[in-house]
Amino acid sequence: MTGIDNALLLRLLDLVGIGVFALSGALMAVRLRQTLITAMFFALVTGVGGGSVRDLLIGAPVFWVQDGAIAAVCIAIALVVWLTPERWWQGQLLEWADAVGLAAYAVFGTAKALAWGVPPVPALLMGVITGCVGGTIRDILAGVPSIIVRPEIYVTAAALASGLYLLLLWGGVGTPVAAACGAIAGFVLRGAAIHWSLALPAYRDPAR
Repeated sequence: MTGIDNALLLRLLDLVGIGVFALSGALMAVRLRQTLITAMFFALVTGVGGGSVRDLLIGAPVFWVQDGAIAAVCIAIALVVWLTPERWWQGQLLEWADAVGLAAYAVFGTAKALAWGVPPVPALLMGVITGCVGGTIRDILAGVPSIIVRPEIYVTAAALASGLYLLLLWGGVGTPVAAACGAIAGFVLRGAAIHWSLALPAYRDPAR
């Protein structure tokens, strides 16, 4: 594919990550019976939180400050959630929306870091930060235990998405295939963790 095709694919991953994270933030606020303004704020900070931290770390302009449409999309998503029946958003939709955002955003974060000259290992970490920080901010604002301090497979799924993307690029696979495979792998791992309640073993003092 051409460079234009690659750019469009990465842009799509970016928008998917932002949109579903914004959705998860709005859903959290609605479930907590917060105001519309709070729901919009949750949607915005969840949608752009990880990418903002990434951009600050790699020295890039903070992306949503440069593109006013992104904030508008996050606010619009919150408004849709607010105005639609609650039964539309019941079940594990928040968790699955978060899983999609985690996988897509982890790959995009790694790709953007590479484009800004960041070496592969730090770029992988930028992908993890991009995928995980928005949800962490959402949980802190909501006053619930952050998912990253629970043994659920979450950060590991982001690392898988970023790591597989990098590995496939290193192996000569084109950007579209590498990005798709990385995002799918991360989503499948996180989805399996949601469905079967998979978790990593917690620390136990070997002296006990």
